[in-house]
Amino acid sequence: MIWFDIEINFIPEPVYLPSPKNIIPLDNILPDEPLLMMGAGPVPIPSRVADANSIVINHLGDTMAQIIDQVKTMSAYVFQTESARILGVAGPGSAAMEMAIANLLEPGDTCLSVCNGFFSNRLAELAERVEAKVTRIHVADGESANVEQIEKYLECSRPKVLTLVQGETSNTVCNKNLADICKVARKYHCLIIVDAVCTLSTMPLNMDEWEIDAVITGGQKGLSSIPGVSLIAFSEQAWDCINQRQAPMRHWCLDARLADQFWYQKSYHYTAPVSGVLAIHEALRLICTETLPQRFKRHLRSSSALQAGIEAMGLTLFVKPEHRLNSVVGIDIPNGIDSKKLLTTMSDSYRVEISGSFGANIVRIGQMGEQSRAHNIFRTLHALGATLATLGANVDVPAGVSALQQTLDHYNQVTIDPSSGVVLPITASA
Repeated sequence: MIWFDIEINFIPEPVYLPSPKNIIPLDNILPDEPLLMMGAGPVPIPSRVADANSIVINHLGDTMAQIIDQVKTMSAYVFQTESARILGVAGPGSAAMEMAIANLLEPGDTCLSVCNGFFSNRLAELAERVEAKVTRIHVADGESANVEQIEKYLECSRPKVLTLVQGETSNTVCNKNLADICKVARKYHCLIIVDAVCTLSTMPLNMDEWEIDAVITGGQKGLSSIPGVSLIAFSEQAWDCINQRQAPMRHWCLDARLADQFWYQKSYHYTAPVSGVLAIHEALRLICTETLPQRFKRHLRSSSALQAGIEAMGLTLFVKPEHRLNSVVGIDIPNGIDSKKLLTTMSDSYRVEISGSFGANIVRIGQMGEQSRAHNIFRTLHALGATLATLGANVDVPAGVSALQQTLDHYNQVTIDPSSGVVLPITASA
């Protein structure tokens, strides 16, 4: 008899953590009646966008390639460009910001950042994180950037990149002289990065005409799509800069040259957010169908009417008209009113949600995409006024509603210059 000396190692049974208890289904968490999202974003989305977001397809198949081609074509119209390289970003608008900064700036490069709010300062911070030498121009509260001041900085420092926002969501300031700023920056051979997250498709932004090198937007605001999928457009000059880059790219997902493999070469980068790309396709298609001139007029009409109603009700708007952003409207909170109580009561009693602030004693109402509809602003104005009255503020809700309606009627009679967004004088033919 032969004996074998065999050592048997027994594998112990794995020990698992206990399954969590008392997990609540979404149906039991979400309200029975959805909130009307009238804050600074995300915004309500059209049913076609929501339906598209429920679909999953092969991210590398022929169907996806056809969809990507259409997204680029429609985006070019929305960005108003014939030459830009347009990429999608699987992330929020801030990820698109970071892609622009990280690809166009190398360690030691100089960057001039125009800072007049939270998000314009974020662009500066992102530039500092890639070890650029950043100079910040701090703009006074409630004011837009000054062209002459920026030119002085450009002339002295000759930075490689200039960063700024078109509309500062945080404090409802608009850099309405963006085109002139871009003209000055081009004079000094400076690359221009513009954050248009809350403004693209709500007001004019002409990438080619204004010679902007990188335009950033998120899906969840002006485009009326879902959060988490963003777009970025690079000019030919910016793309040349990216291709000539010497320093290694520290980002992988945000490497524009790798992203280009998917968006222009039908190759693999990472698994794209398929459902989100389909959603942004439908959002862009709706914009193209509406056309930019009509969309600009709708946004201007709706926001102007809302602003008129707010003031007629007895409230004060946070920013003066010459610096005011139409896409997000800031409202001073009356003395003695607690902002958190105001927001909570509007949400609980009227199922309307607006936004708080980033420090100033204001609340903010969005006017982006589907928010800019007459039925939505009537409901929001009434909810705001009724809540303030309940909390003890002296407001005239009927006067506000009347002014809102009168302003809507007025804008039905006017023509909007599609290139500037300016109301043209009423003529006999109008």
